[in-house]
Amino acid sequence: MSTPNEVALINTCHGQMVVEFWSDVAPGHVENFKKLARQGFYDGTAFHRVVKGFMIQGGDPLTKDAANEGRWGTGGPGYKIKQEFNDRPHVRGVLSAARSQDPDSAGCQFFVCLADAKFLDRQYTAFGKLIGGDDVLEAIGSVETKSAGGGEKSRPTRRMSVESVQIVPRDSVQL
Repeated sequence: MSTPNEVALINTCHGQMVVEFWSDVAPGHVENFKKLARQGFYDGTAFHRVVKGFMIQGGDPLTKDAANEGRWGTGGPGYKIKQEFNDRPHVRGVLSAARSQDPDSAGCQFFVCLADAKFLDRQYTAFGKLIGGDDVLEAIGSVETKSAGGGEKSRPTRRMSVESVQIVPRDSVQL
């Protein structure tokens, strides 16, 4: 069962990011992320989209297999969750739910802001924030990218892997 003092350890090829959750403003998204993390859903995925000065995006199960690269960014958990837009601003380090044009289309993909992105406020569900590992966020956000199709230069030229996402008690983490 979830407790409010839990954090996520996102273990990547560049090190670990620690994320606190905002259950008070986005309880459904927090519970969904924790549930998927506990199931090992994110283990072996990758940050498939890096837009310099904006955000890094991950959580797509299709990124576990390079053969699916043409479909990266389209994978999901098999369900969608209702938006929980809130007043938390999209600033550097904020964890938010990726979605399609439909506001209620989030499932498992997420992004972490590299800079202020106020234009996303109250249009995407912010549900947590980095409290450790800003250097890791910077390393992933600075990686060389190439065209991902569609013209956006956002596909990392080398794999930005997510080895695991663990949900642990906050007091067990040294920051």
